[in-house]
Amino acid sequence: MVTPATAAAMFGQLDGAPLPVAARELARAGVPVFPCAAGGKRPIPERGFHEASIDLDRVEGWWRSWPTANIGIPTGAVSGLVVIDVDVHGVNGYAAYARAARAGLIPEPLAVVRTPTGGQHAYFPADPNQGQRSWQAGKVGIDCRGDGGYIIAPPSVLRLDGVRTPYRIEQIAAGAARPIDVGRLRDFLDPRPAPGPRTGRPVRREDAERLATWLGRQATDRNLKLFWASCRLAEGGVPLGDALDAMVTAAQSDFGEREITRTVFSAYRSVGAGARPDRRAASVSGEFARGNVQQRVPATRGLP
Repeated sequence: MVTPATAAAMFGQLDGAPLPVAARELARAGVPVFPCAAGGKRPIPERGFHEASIDLDRVEGWWRSWPTANIGIPTGAVSGLVVIDVDVHGVNGYAAYARAARAGLIPEPLAVVRTPTGGQHAYFPADPNQGQRSWQAGKVGIDCRGDGGYIIAPPSVLRLDGVRTPYRIEQIAAGAARPIDVGRLRDFLDPRPAPGPRTGRPVRREDAERLATWLGRQATDRNLKLFWASCRLAEGGVPLGDALDAMVTAAQSDFGEREITRTVFSAYRSVGAGARPDRRAASVSGEFARGNVQQRVPATRGLP
C-alpha cells in the first residue's frame, strides 16, 4: 500500500515510462498492479484485480509475457488509493466536480490524470480508519473507485477509433494530501431518499465478488447474464442504488459503466412492472440451476 508521502514521487516516475517499467515502479512503491488487455481495460489474470501483486518477480513476469499490457490498480484499502472518476459521456462530470470542490468536499488530489476519453481521474489517499466502497453517480457524471474497484493507470493507452491515446498525468500534489470523504461526496452529488422497508437481504461484498467471478467466466451472452443477475437482485427486494453499486463492482471488467447502468435499470423496470424476464433470461436461470455454466459458484439466495 502506497503512503501519501511517497505518492508524489511515484506518480512523477510514471509519466512517459515504458509500461513494464511503470508497472515495476508501482509495485516497488507498494502499489499492487495487474495486467490488462493492451489498448483496453479488461484484466488478463483469471481472477482480475483480485490477483494484483507487489511481488516484483511476478509483476516483471507478467509484463515479459505481455509487454504492451495496460496497468490496472485495485482501488481502496488494498492499494491505499481512492479515485474520483469524472466522465464526459452523456453528461459533463466536470461541472459536478467543480461544484463539490467549491463546497469544500474535494481536497487537493495526490495526482490528476487526464483519461483518453477526455475525462479525469483524481487520486486521493485512502482513509485508513474507514471503508470507502465504490459507487457511481451516473446522472452527474461522477464515479468513485474505492474498495472493490480498480482503475487503469498511466502511462496505459486506450485504442479509440483506431487511435492509441494515453492516460496523462496533469498534476501532482506539491504537499501532503488528505483522504476524501466519499460518503459525504456521494450524498452531495446524488442525495438518496431514506431507505424504506427491505424485503431482501443487503448485498454483501462477497456477493459482488462471486458475481464478478461468475460473469467473468461466461464466454457468450454476457449482457444477457448481467440482465438476469440484475433481475434476481430486483426480485430479492434489493434497492436500486445498492444493486447499481454491486453490479458496477461485479461487472466493470467486462462492461462500460453506462452499459451496466442501462442494463440494471432495464431489469428493475421489467421486474417492477410485473413483467417476467424474457425466455432467454429464464433459460439462463435454468442453465445456472442445472450447473451448466463455466464457473460453478456455491448458491446464495437471490444471486447466482
